[in-house]
Amino acid sequence: MRIGILSRNKNLYSTRRLIEAGEARGHEMHVLDPLRCYMNINAKEPEIHMRGKELPLFDAVIPRIGASITFYGTAVLRQFEMMGTYPLNESVAISRSRDKLRSLQLLSRKGIGLPVTGFASKPSDIPDLIDMVGGAPLVIKLLEGTQGIGVVLAETRKAAESVIEAFMGLNAHFMVQEYIKEAGGADLRCFVIGDKVIAAMKRQAKPGEFRSNLHRGGSATLVKLSPAERATAVKAAKTMGLNVAGVDILRSNHGPLVMEVNSSPGLEGIETATDKDVATQIISFIEKTAKQHKTRTKGRG
Repeated sequence: MRIGILSRNKNLYSTRRLIEAGEARGHEMHVLDPLRCYMNINAKEPEIHMRGKELPLFDAVIPRIGASITFYGTAVLRQFEMMGTYPLNESVAISRSRDKLRSLQLLSRKGIGLPVTGFASKPSDIPDLIDMVGGAPLVIKLLEGTQGIGVVLAETRKAAESVIEAFMGLNAHFMVQEYIKEAGGADLRCFVIGDKVIAAMKRQAKPGEFRSNLHRGGSATLVKLSPAERATAVKAAKTMGLNVAGVDILRSNHGPLVMEVNSSPGLEGIETATDKDVATQIISFIEKTAKQHKTRTKGRG
């Protein structure tokens, strides 16, 4: 198979591992910088060009699109879909998962456990917004933030009011969530492929920090999931429409709570913590499922 990887950097760990795994299984692997791709959009023969040349047809494409280029990256992926290329994750599903508020609304509609979340736009609503999520301490998250950036723990009501007023003053979009104290600064990253959790790790925040992201100095260890946690992770990925996802779960006193569903989960942390060959499992999944024009949306949406 000819498989493309939409990635800005071929030297990134995840991109390198996917190349190695694909080539080891006899596939022709190509790294395509989405920002260097440009499109001929027409009704008869849609095309994608890069560096002055038309790209050949690909059997499958693996999107590794960073959050900062979601709009352009998903447009390129949508063009591949219109040309009949099989996407590991579809453009509509990626856009859905990148919109934090929309994704939580979709998950809540399916009855999936979530931290209580509030969203408002007027300063006059701040007192009720804080009460809605159970009061302080609470977590305030910028909707555009990634890797723990733009996430604030307000330990008192006054601090929460000040941060919310500041974000509103900057016209920033944010949400307010209950603080799950019993999670102890830890979360579970569940790596879902298809209808299975194929690997899972516990991410623990460093002392004095409540964000468990590995980019913020958190540590990762192998963890055993409960049946409820596995079922929640798979259901969350399916709700987003993702074939491959990193589902972040908090352990709470009232069961597993989904914090986020990541459409481009990194491979380094999960492979290191679990000693599993996740990259090969992704390639194997593509081998079993890839077919021309096999998308739910046909490039629409």
